[in-house]
Amino acid sequence: MGSLFFASGILMLLGFFYVAILSKALPPSDDNSFLSAIQNDRYYYLLAPLTLPVIMVAVYLHWLSMKMFKHA
Repeated sequence: MGSLFFASGILMLLGFFYVAILSKALPPSDDNSFLSAIQNDRYYYLLAPLTLPVIMVAVYLHWLSMKMFKHA
């Protein structure tokens, strides 16, 4: 189970890296509308990297609630 979480975390990090940095350096993509939207819109450019801190807070709150439940 830990390997699955580790692998999914690496995939998310690579996805965030692509959206934040790599997609701006690549030539425009006219074939795929999803890739074109990521390259041309600042909303996706800022949204994807900002989901990482939100996920970290959610994981911490989940861990904290499980500790409270365990010791209650």
